[in-house]
Amino acid sequence: MLIQSTQNDTVKRTRSLAAKKGRQETGLHLIEGERLVREAIASGAQIAELFMEEGREAEDMARSAQRVYTVTRRVLESMTDTGTPQWVCASVHTPDTIPPESYPEGFIVALDRVQDPGNLGTILRTADAMGASGLLLSKGCADPFSPKVLRSTMGSVYHIPLWQGELIDELSCLAAAGYTLICGHLEGGETLPAPGKNCVLVIGNEGSGVSDEIGDICEKYRLPMFGRAESLNASVAAGILMYEISRAMRE
Repeated sequence: MLIQSTQNDTVKRTRSLAAKKGRQETGLHLIEGERLVREAIASGAQIAELFMEEGREAEDMARSAQRVYTVTRRVLESMTDTGTPQWVCASVHTPDTIPPESYPEGFIVALDRVQDPGNLGTILRTADAMGASGLLLSKGCADPFSPKVLRSTMGSVYHIPLWQGELIDELSCLAAAGYTLICGHLEGGETLPAPGKNCVLVIGNEGSGVSDEIGDICEKYRLPMFGRAESLNASVAAGILMYEISRAMRE
């Protein structure tokens, strides 16, 4: 079926996924570009609708979607978030992010009100690379299924579980289950606490850091710095901390 009108109901519904309200109401999120669509399919994500620019075909992609549409270039541009989109996009069923009753063993990354989409996406991708078993978000974090976060993750959003809830409650449960809680903090010591077999790294808000309530239940660690800067960008600091902790856990 060829869609030529930007006022088509399916197109308007898909366009609404750029806003958080639209994603919440439909239970869907939008991904753009061949690489991200293929990564979603390979990772087992449920593709609701696949949109391909006229003149392009991809039977392997089409077999993985519940519905497939051919659209004009003008329609494709009206649906997507980028100025010059590639030839394909898709709406995807958003996975459940309710915290589990029992968390997986290993290394978990928790984010306390990380609000910049680029930071969140970069942290998620780095957590995937460092072998994290999941990412736990506070309710004040950026939406992990917003367009900018999805582009920043480069597909990692489909590789590891995402959970979102009351962070202090979830961290308290993890501590009770024997997880070591470590947070990056300017008042922390410069010797990395022993992470043990199961560890949670908490990364704080870009401006205010980890909240006092959460900092009080964590072991605080300050990255040693040898220049004049007093702090690092949240995603940069998170990347260094994740590398140090994941290496220490494997050693």
